[in-house]
Amino acid sequence: MSYFKNKKVWITGASAGIGKALAIAFADQGARLILSSRKAEALISVKRDCGVSPDVQILTLDLEDHDGLQTIFEQNEMMLKDVDILINNGGISQRSTVSETDFKVYKKLMDVNFLGAAQLSRMLLPYFLQRGEGHFVAMSSVAGKFGVPYRSGYSASKMALHGFFDALRAEVAKTNIKVSIICPGFVKTDISKNAITGDGKTYKKMDEAQEKGMDVNVLAKEILKALEKHKAEAYFGGFKETKLAIFVSKLFPNRFRKIIAKAKVK
Repeated sequence: MSYFKNKKVWITGASAGIGKALAIAFADQGARLILSSRKAEALISVKRDCGVSPDVQILTLDLEDHDGLQTIFEQNEMMLKDVDILINNGGISQRSTVSETDFKVYKKLMDVNFLGAAQLSRMLLPYFLQRGEGHFVAMSSVAGKFGVPYRSGYSASKMALHGFFDALRAEVAKTNIKVSIICPGFVKTDISKNAITGDGKTYKKMDEAQEKGMDVNVLAKEILKALEKHKAEAYFGGFKETKLAIFVSKLFPNRFRKIIAKAKVK
């Protein structure tokens, strides 16, 4: 029997990309699903793609509207109180230098990528504590381990996830509540097309590195394996290169600063 069979999994950012691939992968394992994003029609399409999964529910929300998240949670408590796994996947990327980025863009990146995940996790935590079990998953990025050019706000928001969920993991260490941080490298999705530029407009371009990235459906299956093993942190997408970059950034920071300044990240 699959480890995930009949587990209730709540996925944000489930309308496309990694979130959609995760929904299908969990459905294949017999999980019960709650699919969330702002796009109801896209979620309905993902629900159809989940095939014969016995239980797929749709809950639209906007991660940027933190007060609205509180209201949605209270209105749907019966649906949400028995969630087993929360996948904080919803987010947006960035393509702009610091000098050309409006402050409103930084605020949006933090509101969506970090504070939205923190709010949902904070609201779900009492139910996990009451049951003595549960699993929080934060979808970070390799860019959450070190700053990357043209992604200053994106990197900062992902680094914030690490600080928050590392602290949460320490706080629940004596319980059976698990916390995992997933750090993909380049994955072939539309994340670069949907990224925002310095003035908040959509980038609308596929990065070359993204185009050559890891297949999203392969990634989803690998993430499920990591979650079943309750890994605290896992890295994917050009795994050797990803692990090498993190290794060099920690042990040879000066050398790494020179490397990342020249890196082709667009």
